[in-house]
Amino acid sequence: MVLGYLQRAPRAALAGALILIIAIIDWRVQANIAFGFLYILPMLLVGAVLPRWSVVLTSLICTVLADVFDPFAFTWSVGLPQDILVFTSLTGTGLYSFEITRNRDSEKKHLMAVELEAGARRIAEEQLEFLIESSPAAILTTGADHRILRANPAAHRLFGAVPGDLAGKSIRRYLPALGRVDLSGEQYQTFRTEMQCRGVREQGDFFLATVFFSNYNTALGRRLAALVLDASEELRAREELSLEQLLSASRILVGAVSHEVRNVCGAIAVVYENLLRGGRLQGNKDFEALGSMIETLNRIAAMELEKSDAEPQLCGIDLAESLSDLRIVLDPYCREADVALHWEIPPDLPPVWADRHRLLQVLLNLTKNSKRVLEGAEMKRIDITASQQNGMVLIRVADSGPGVRSPEKLFQPFQKGADATGLGLYLSRAFMRSLRGDLRHDPSMPGCCFVLELMIASHLDKGGGRMEHNNVTNPAPVG
Repeated sequence: MVLGYLQRAPRAALAGALILIIAIIDWRVQANIAFGFLYILPMLLVGAVLPRWSVVLTSLICTVLADVFDPFAFTWSVGLPQDILVFTSLTGTGLYSFEITRNRDSEKKHLMAVELEAGARRIAEEQLEFLIESSPAAILTTGADHRILRANPAAHRLFGAVPGDLAGKSIRRYLPALGRVDLSGEQYQTFRTEMQCRGVREQGDFFLATVFFSNYNTALGRRLAALVLDASEELRAREELSLEQLLSASRILVGAVSHEVRNVCGAIAVVYENLLRGGRLQGNKDFEALGSMIETLNRIAAMELEKSDAEPQLCGIDLAESLSDLRIVLDPYCREADVALHWEIPPDLPPVWADRHRLLQVLLNLTKNSKRVLEGAEMKRIDITASQQNGMVLIRVADSGPGVRSPEKLFQPFQKGADATGLGLYLSRAFMRSLRGDLRHDPSMPGCCFVLELMIASHLDKGGGRMEHNNVTNPAPVG
C-alpha cells in the first residue's frame, strides 16, 4: 500500500501544480474570460491517484478558486448556479477518472492472477502428464459410452495392445466388469472405489486385475478414470503359499500323530509279548491276527514323510519387523472386539531362526484364543512383549482372562469341550518345534500367558541350538 502511494505521488504533485498554474493564469490575465474550465485537466489526474473524498475536496477547492478569480461580478442569481455547475462538473470528471482507473487496476490484477493460475496449471499438467506417462501402473479414462479416451504406455503393455491403439476401443473388451459401471443413467452416482476382476489381453490371455476407479463430470459429458494393476503374480504367490502351509501343517500333524501312535503301539506290543510268553493264548487264531494287526500298525506309524521343497526354510529374520506385520492384522481385529492390545517390543532384538509365516500363524492363533476368552471378561487386555534371555528370544502373549483350569491338558489334541477339534495349541507347539523353538504355558503370570521360545540366529550358527526339535515329522511327545 505504501509503495502504491509512492507511485501515485508524482501524479498528485503534477495535478497540484496544474491547479496552481491555472489559478495564477486566472488571477493575472486581465480579460473577460473565465479559465475555470481548465480545472478539468488536473481533476482527471486527481481522480486517477486519489480516493473519492479527495476528489470531492479538490473539486470544491477548484470551484472556489474559479469563483474568486472570475472577472465577472458575483450575483446570487447567476453566480450560485454557475458554481454548482462547475462543482458538479469537476466532481463528475474526477469520479469518472477514479472509476476508470480503479477498473483498469482491477482488470490488471485479475489478468495477472489469471496468468499465474494458467502458468501453475501448465506446470501441474506437465507434472501430471509425466507422472501418467512414466507410471508403471495402467492408467486410462473412458467416456459415458465406455470407449477409451486415453491410455498411458503401461496400459498398452498390460493389455498387450500396440502403442496408441487403445483409444476409441471399448473397455468392455479388456475389463468386462468395469464396462458394466453405469455412466449414462439419469440417476448419477459417484464412485470412488476399487475391485478385483478378470481382465483380458489383446491376445485373449486372462489375468487378475485390481482396479481403482472413479467417475466425474465434464462439460463434454461423464468420464471414468481407472488405475489397473496386474495381480496375477500376487494371486499365484498367495495360492502357492497357502498350499505350502497346508501341506506343511499336514506333515506336522501327521508326524505328531504318528509319534503318538507309535507310543500306543509300543505299549500294546509289550502287552502282546507278555501274553505270548504266558502260552495261554498260543495257537489262538484271533490272538495271532491281533499280533499281525499290531505289526502292521507299527509299520504304518514308523513311516516317515518325505521332505519336500515345502519344508520351512529357516533363516535369520528381523523379529521386530515380523511383529510389526502382525500388528497390522491384530490392531483393527482387537479394536473391533473392544480389546486393549499393548505391545512392548524392543527395537534392538537380535535376528532369530524362524519362518515368518509360521511364526505369525502361531501368534495369531494365541491372540485369537485370548480374544475369545476375554469376550465375557470385565477387563479386556492382551499384552505382547519380547525379551532376550539365555541365548533365546522370548515372546510372551498374556491376557487378563480368568486363566487356565487344567494346564496339564493344554497341548493335548481332541480335548473334550474344546472348540472344533482342539488342535490349535497342539499345532502351534508343533509349529514352534519345527522352527527349533518351543511353546509353553507360564503359570506364574496372572491370567493366561504363553511363551514362545526362538533361537537367536548367531547361537544356532555355532551349533548351540535346541536340536532335539529339529525333526519336523517327529516332534517330542505333547501333553
